Amino acid sequence: KKIDIEILFNKFQVFDRLTPIYLLAGLALLLFVFVKMLAPKVQINGIVKAVYIINLLAFLAHTAGLGLRWYIAEHAPWSNAYESMVYIAWALGLSGIIFAKRSPIALALTSILAGVTLFVAHLSWMDPQITTLVPVLQSYWLTIHVSIITASYGFLGLCALLGGFTLLLIILQNKKKPNAEIARNITEATRINEMAMILGLSLLTLGNFLGGVWANESWGRYWGWDSKESWSYITIIVYAIVLHLRFIPKLRGVFTFLTASVLSFASVLFTYFGVNFYLSGLHSYANGESFGISGLIYLILAALALLIALAYRGRDIKVV
Repeated sequence: KKIDIEILFNKFQVFDRLTPIYLLAGLALLLFVFVKMLAPKVQINGIVKAVYIINLLAFLAHTAGLGLRWYIAEHAPWSNAYESMVYIAWALGLSGIIFAKRSPIALALTSILAGVTLFVAHLSWMDPQITTLVPVLQSYWLTIHVSIITASYGFLGLCALLGGFTLLLIILQNKKKPNAEIARNITEATRINEMAMILGLSLLTLGNFLGGVWANESWGRYWGWDSKESWSYITIIVYAIVLHLRFIPKLRGVFTFLTASVLSFASVLFTYFGVNFYLSGLHSYANGESFGISGLIYLILAALALLIALAYRGRDIKVV
């Protein structure tokens, strides 16, 4: 029976087929959000509900796929690079559903990022093969620690997307004749950004503490300054600082918070990709073997620098 289910699972390729669904649904909704900003009289409630239902069905299929992989592998399906990417996409889908009623922008952006994450998971350098666990991972802590700490990446990824999108809205906003619809979306996106960041940071912190308990059971010590441990701690500090910027008078503005929410995600990316593939340690997949840096990274950094520079003129904007 298990063999038949595995054959069926491989035949349907659930995660691969969900990629265009997430991407197209998110892009379509984002397009209509822009139309609504330019023409406030246009009603998009029907579109929002349709995309929400599509995402909900995709999320249920995504959950079922994870459940089947769990049943086939006989362990939690987030034990390697491929599985963790698929799980992060699941967490993104969950965050979009949670915040969908507050803002369609959150639903659109999480849907797009979930699709992109699944696309990356199915690139040639990711191995989707179901394998047995190494001895240290044969623990119930795999289900608890890894699921919590990896889910936090989905919520913090939403923060980065919301931050970048809101900076774009600030650029589009006319200071002399403010667009009420754009102003409303800036307020909604900024508030959701902060809520998602609080949730993501809470999950990351809890996951880090639980990881210490697992480390004590596996290696006889709670903390050993391993690469992943150190960068996870750095990421917690970074996001704690971002959330407390509002207590510093000169850094209290919306622009500063949005810029920080975008840039701070670099710490998450390095904690996940950098440690896994560039540094050696107990949590690394590649034992320090460098894969090189793609030229696309420099293009993304240049685009972010341009986005932040253009949004700087609206640094005095306030959330209503």
